[in-house]
Formats: sequence, structure tokens, C-alpha cells
Amino acid sequence: MTTLSFCLLKVPSVLSASIGLALTGSAAFAACPLELAVYGDAEGAGEIDFRPTMESAVVTNTFKMVLDNSVVLDGIVMWTEGVARPHGSLMYKCPTGDVTGDELAACTVWEGVVYSADDKGNIALLPAEGVAAPKTLIFPDLGPSLQMSAAYGANGFSKVPWDVFSLKGCQE
Repeated sequence: MTTLSFCLLKVPSVLSASIGLALTGSAAFAACPLELAVYGDAEGAGEIDFRPTMESAVVTNTFKMVLDNSVVLDGIVMWTEGVARPHGSLMYKCPTGDVTGDELAACTVWEGVVYSADDKGNIALLPAEGVAAPKTLIFPDLGPSLQMSAAYGANGFSKVPWDVFSLKGCQE
């Protein structure tokens, strides 16, 4: 048997193993509940880690956005009344306890509807907890909003994330 023949015999098994690993990874992510999902942007500038909301009556999703220079933004999603939409907010160094609307507005660095997308590119609204994590999340105008925030610059983060985040893992 020549070296070329031997190499050709090995290709199908290596290819099968690669496909099997890819499918296993996809299946593992597909089974991940949204409240344990981890997402990342294309440039590696930001990561989103979802957390269980612990039976909140108003907040449907809770997450942390981790940026460079150890900057962490606190995120929540609440469904609006009337025309129901998942309204997301990202906050930076908000005071705790009894907080006024003005204080919350001052520390909010992004607000908007959070969208999801599937493998086929179908766009939907971010679901509440208890369902499989969507493949992609979209935070419209996130980058420009963060770049104009107090969290950006010399004392904050320096790499601005994209508006689109892809599922990259599941917390244990």
C-alpha cells in the first residue's frame, strides 16, 4: 500500500470524526436553556452571559455583558405592555437599593428591543427563559451607544462590540 492510498483511507474516518464533533457541539448548544447561554461577538470584543432571573415578576431575562479591561455591564429584559416587545437595558455602575428614574437613566448605556435569529436567518423577538437558546442575538445600535457611554474610554473598555452575538457555549 502506498502512502497516498493509506492517506486516502484515513480521510473518511477523520472527516466522519470532524462531522460528528461538529454535530455534537451544535446539539449541545441547541439544548442549552437561554438562562445559561453564553454569546460572543464576531471580533471577541464582548461576551454575554445569561443568568436565571429567580422568578422575577417583571424581568424576563438577566445577563452580564463582559467587555475588555474588566468592564461588566448589567443587563435585563422586560416585555413591554401593549405591543409586546422584549425591551433590553444595559447599565454601568448603577446605584443599588432605592433608585430613582433619573439615577437609572444616568447609568443606562443602551436600551432597545432584543432580537434573535435562527440558522436560516429568520428574525424573532428574544424569548423569555425556559426555552432553548437562540443561535444569534441582535442588539440594534449597541456599538454606537456603548461608544458614547461613560463606560468607554480611558477608564473603561476600549474595544466596541458588534450588535450581533453568536451562541458560543452553555454554562454548567
